[in-house]
Amino acid sequence: MEPLRQPYLLFLGDCTDAMEAKTAHGLSYWRRELCLGQYRLPSCTIDLDLPDLDLVQARERGAQSLVVGIANHGGLLNPAWFPSLLAGAELGLDIVSGLHDRLSEVPGLAAVAERSGVALRDIRHQRRPLRIGSGEYRPGKRLLTVGTDCMVGKKFTALSLEREMRARGYRADFRATGQTGIMIAGDGIALDAVPGDFQAGVVEDLCPANDPDHWDVIEGQGSLLSPITSTPLGLLNGAQADLLVLCHNPARRHYHGLPDHPLAAIQEVIDMNLYFARRRRPGARFLGISVNTSELGYQAGRRACEALQEELGMPAVDPLVDGVGPLLDALAQLPVGSDN
Repeated sequence: MEPLRQPYLLFLGDCTDAMEAKTAHGLSYWRRELCLGQYRLPSCTIDLDLPDLDLVQARERGAQSLVVGIANHGGLLNPAWFPSLLAGAELGLDIVSGLHDRLSEVPGLAAVAERSGVALRDIRHQRRPLRIGSGEYRPGKRLLTVGTDCMVGKKFTALSLEREMRARGYRADFRATGQTGIMIAGDGIALDAVPGDFQAGVVEDLCPANDPDHWDVIEGQGSLLSPITSTPLGLLNGAQADLLVLCHNPARRHYHGLPDHPLAAIQEVIDMNLYFARRRRPGARFLGISVNTSELGYQAGRRACEALQEELGMPAVDPLVDGVGPLLDALAQLPVGSDN
């Protein structure tokens, strides 16, 4: 993937849902040094604690790319954003988006970009060779984050694990499977834009055979038991994961955006993910639980982590509050890969 031009102006549009601003939050947290400021329409209620800049101010301060920081339900470009995208391109900013809708579908934007000599970067729609997965054993170690739902912290957990692993001397690389992760890592594949038959093969290529002591930390997507996501099975088949970390928000009672569909029981999620993981890696196991306590408050979050740890018999931590040290402590005690 060709590097994005930096620094970035993060476009928050009219967003009012913090979960839908996960691209902007991810970039501002993991790559804050690249983020010059935020650009918000008047109705926006999200604040990244970055300078509020309009397009002209951002360009004068050196911004090179206007990044759509929103990952909304369905991945759609909102017509209310079109004037800002057009104006940004007119001023010489590359336009970067990870949504399903392509930037070239914005009326007039391709012509403005060509006239201004800027690029339209659709991160989700990179051209990559596609192949059917082989299922063949490959060396190297792999850890996959999975979830009880979407937007529960799979990317954040994987990035936190990679950082802590490297700090402890492990050879580890984050493997991005979603648009925000790709922008953070500089490479990867948006798995939900890959036809289902090819997802396992793409994941095999994303984390290929490696040295026996090397870890690929793979960003999970969706939830295996959600009625609207299908990518988790492609990930489980392609990853051949030695270890899984389950990401869970204990405040959720139903799948995000689906009030008529209650969440599956956490033990059922664990059992189903293990079933498919062990079809590819017989020794696969769960390392622990990553608990997103952001909706609970500190004391309730502590109780939730303690209850899950007691119930499931494995470490349960909030990476943002506790870090992921306890998960790595548990990893040091496991004979990973010896029975595969």
